[in-house]
Amino acid sequence: MQDLATKFANMTIQSDFIFKKVMSRKRICKHLLEELLQIEIADINYIEAEKTLEPEYTSRGIRLDIIVADDKNTHYNLEMQVKNKKNPQTKAFVLPKRSRYYQALLDFDLLQAGQPYDLLPPTFIIFICIFDFFENGNYVYTFKKRCLEDLELELPDKATTMILNTKGTHGEISKDLKSFYDYVNNHIVTTDFTKQIDNEISYLKLDTKVRREYMLMEARLLDERREGIAEGKAIGIAKGEINANIATAKRLLSMGLTVQDIAKATSLPIEQVEALKAD
Repeated sequence: MQDLATKFANMTIQSDFIFKKVMSRKRICKHLLEELLQIEIADINYIEAEKTLEPEYTSRGIRLDIIVADDKNTHYNLEMQVKNKKNPQTKAFVLPKRSRYYQALLDFDLLQAGQPYDLLPPTFIIFICIFDFFENGNYVYTFKKRCLEDLELELPDKATTMILNTKGTHGEISKDLKSFYDYVNNHIVTTDFTKQIDNEISYLKLDTKVRREYMLMEARLLDERREGIAEGKAIGIAKGEINANIATAKRLLSMGLTVQDIAKATSLPIEQVEALKAD
């Protein structure tokens, strides 16, 4: 518990927990969106912070950090991305397909059964990355669907994905957005906006309820990880025993023992031993 308390005291806005709490403050989240998109937003409403979207039990659920809607019903999903993760099997970076999946499930949640497709509101999936995914140095990478035969022709589905690069070096962004990048990267306060964010984080760390919430969340995650490891070990042991029994059955078959005797000796089903014999 002491380690968790120390970890909580040292957390920055790069932490998902702190990021969610800071962006749950309307004035901060609203101003960040206004500076990023260079628009004026009258108001925003929180759909749900860290919402879980899981349409079917067979589908992969996702947890979205912050979802807000503005006064024009445009929906925004804000995500903090600290690591540029790869799939350990394919070695492919997961961010592009992750953004595609987030968009799909967000749309699924926004359209009720029986509603026409044209009621889907405009959406922005916004990843705040502490790395330059495309390595081009841009502050912002904005993506919309365009026709390959005519790049001026845009598909008007009103879905936008923005990948922010806090390590960027060129492009046009506002002073407050640049100060936000500097704050995310190095905890540097240079504007009133980042001062507000820094003060909010200081208040959060003094709030005993927030600290308790974090420690309970981490304890639950630790329990889940332990259960997952234990379950994985149990499955591995069980598979190992089955494979060992199969190897033993093959040896006994080569020695001429009957299927019934081998099934008793290895605890394998008679049908499985018969299949091994047929092979």
